Amino acid sequence: MQLGSFYAAAGAFAGALLALAAYHAAVTRPALARLSRLLDVHDGMLAGGNGSASGRLEALESAQASGRAAMDGLSARMRELEALAATDLSRAGFVRYDAFSGAGAGLSYALALLNREGDGVVLTSIYSREDTRTFGKPVAGFKPTVQASDEELAAIERARTNGS
Repeated sequence: MQLGSFYAAAGAFAGALLALAAYHAAVTRPALARLSRLLDVHDGMLAGGNGSASGRLEALESAQASGRAAMDGLSARMRELEALAATDLSRAGFVRYDAFSGAGAGLSYALALLNREGDGVVLTSIYSREDTRTFGKPVAGFKPTVQASDEELAAIERARTNGS
């Protein structure tokens, strides 16, 4: 009887294996094949039609790192240019006038050279028939730091309004 039950158990086991193999062939294997095809379609869509999705993601990460490095370089350059722009003489005002009656032709002038904050210098050249004199006066915040003539004040005002 024992040998009979062994054969019965072995037969049941073999039948179960056969049923499992049939289930695998009929259900599991086609499902895995469909899943594999879907994964290939997914990878193809992510990869843009060439390569794999992981390759595409690595390329995107590399491009992002390159973009970040370029942005950092541009930000540093922009800070340098902004510091330089703070000291540039981007505002200029020029006024010609006759300093003395009879000198004629408006050969005297006041020239204001200022940065964006209104700091800089106003240069004045006074022409007469005998000689020419040139003066320089510092300007801070669009105001001369020493007494200025009407023409120098007009040159500073022109620099303030023309440079904006």
